[in-house]
Amino acid sequence: MARIVVLGGTGYAGRHIVAEAVSRGHEVVAVARNAPADPVDGATYVQGSALDVDALAGVMEGADDVIFALSPRGDMADAQIDALRGVAAKLTGTSTRLGVIGGAMGSLAAPGGPRLWDLGVPEEYRHEAQVGMDTLELLQASDAGLDWFLVHPPQEFGAWVEGERTGRYRDGGDVVVRDADGRSYISGADLAVAFVDEIERRTHHRERFTVGY
Repeated sequence: MARIVVLGGTGYAGRHIVAEAVSRGHEVVAVARNAPADPVDGATYVQGSALDVDALAGVMEGADDVIFALSPRGDMADAQIDALRGVAAKLTGTSTRLGVIGGAMGSLAAPGGPRLWDLGVPEEYRHEAQVGMDTLELLQASDAGLDWFLVHPPQEFGAWVEGERTGRYRDGGDVVVRDADGRSYISGADLAVAFVDEIERRTHHRERFTVGY
């Protein structure tokens, strides 16, 4: 059993990860600025902000994995990278691994090929996509004393394409995953399956991977 701390544990992706991890018997602490509207039975909830990492030091200390599941939206739109930088610095040199949800646009369109970003991103999504790529670059440039992994969701991921838990997914390495019809998507529950599988199997170290059906 692992001790897992999920920053942003009441958000869309974070809540799914919390629920999946609890269902497998892990000890899970969900951190968020506001109390959960629909708490997961078996999880512990702590109110706090990833921007005040010193205040969360006691929560993160001794964790096997800290999951950074925040989104660059609302008042976090321009603060997410600073929050991640602080969390990464706090975990560097410890045995705690950092897991991060990235953005789809940093995935490659084909092996060795351009990023999805390079193929064009609608203006309304460009800021969030840029933060996703900045997130990956921050981790890749981090000190070797930080063990991390980043999961790129597919192009269709979110509450608007909720889907169901099937327990299946594909790991595409650094290339976006598409099904036989060319669609790139996954349910929130199955992205959480992939995340918790990685926590348990510890396959990826200081690298990113994509998931989808």
